[in-house]
Amino acid sequence: MHKQRAIEISESPMMKNVSYQGTPVFIQHVNDDGTARIYSLDKSEQELTVSLESLIEY
Repeated sequence: MHKQRAIEISESPMMKNVSYQGTPVFIQHVNDDGTARIYSLDKSEQELTVSLESLIEY
């Protein structure tokens, strides 16, 4: 995913369909180093920092 699109999704009031390794996720924050802080919609207590390239909008 491109950095600008990830930022748009993270700032949007509307929920977007994004996945990480096949799991629906919420983008909490986009970092300057090409990563994003995410959490699974099923397990919101498990936050991860992942590469933007590993996120897919569907």
